[in-house]
Amino acid sequence: MFKNEDDFKKIVGRLNIDDKPSPGHRESLRRQMISVFDKSGEEPITKSRSLRSTIMKSPIPKLAAAAAVIIIVVIGAYYLKPDDSTTMVDIVPKQPTPTGTQLVALDIKLPKPMFVGTPQDVKVEYLEKPLGKPRPPFYAPVGTKNVAIGKPVTSTDEFPIIGKLEWITDGDKEGADGSFVELGPLEQHLTIDLEAEYNIYAIVVWHYHKEPRVYFDVVVQAASDPDFTVNASTVFNNDIDNSLGLGVGKDMHYTETAEGKLIDAKGIRARHVRLHSNGNTTYDVNHYIEVEVYGKAAE
Repeated sequence: MFKNEDDFKKIVGRLNIDDKPSPGHRESLRRQMISVFDKSGEEPITKSRSLRSTIMKSPIPKLAAAAAVIIIVVIGAYYLKPDDSTTMVDIVPKQPTPTGTQLVALDIKLPKPMFVGTPQDVKVEYLEKPLGKPRPPFYAPVGTKNVAIGKPVTSTDEFPIIGKLEWITDGDKEGADGSFVELGPLEQHLTIDLEAEYNIYAIVVWHYHKEPRVYFDVVVQAASDPDFTVNASTVFNNDIDNSLGLGVGKDMHYTETAEGKLIDAKGIRARHVRLHSNGNTTYDVNHYIEVEVYGKAAE
């Protein structure tokens, strides 16, 4: 087709093409070519076939037509070659999520583990198996944050055996003594007032992780009012025998670790979050280290 590279350069040179196009020129050509590709997909297939037929029946030799195609491809590749500041990311726009909302992984700061592994020697019915690896990231809309930090906490046990209720939302998630609150035995619950309505995407609770334990009848609820009658919903319930009278739970028991328990709240709208428990595998009392509620101001 071409005897040597010099012949090819001469042919290209006759086309009077700028061999060092400006970035603006390159971008303009790129957009034009993309537009042509898009429009070509809208044309009837018969038109494409007709064009091909016309070319092949023309007096232009097939070899010359093939050469013309090669020249166009080479020139197009040169012009579309990205420079140092252009990548395919610039060309192809980022696809939105199905709902049109951008999601990011929550930045959940974990405390230092107090023990290694997750022993499963406790005899607890319907106990989930340890994952054996770090919990996968949880994704929520951009701007989601812990809206429970520093918010007021009330409880059925107004005078905890150990600690103060405000410790539950103070940001301290460590498992050492002096970081947890101990409520009385049997069924107890606490309520966090977020002081405004939020769309809640995740709730993370640390009961106690100095040693592996299982807490019973863990039920987490959310509502718009403090009496839990408006927009009330249950986002987690492992009370499998309905001992609290809140309904039979279908969630599994789990062993406490430094990761805490992350509960998917699915964006429910609420101002108040309530957490129930009913003793654990070691004692009849109830413990809380920290509760985080990840949400955004309700629209």
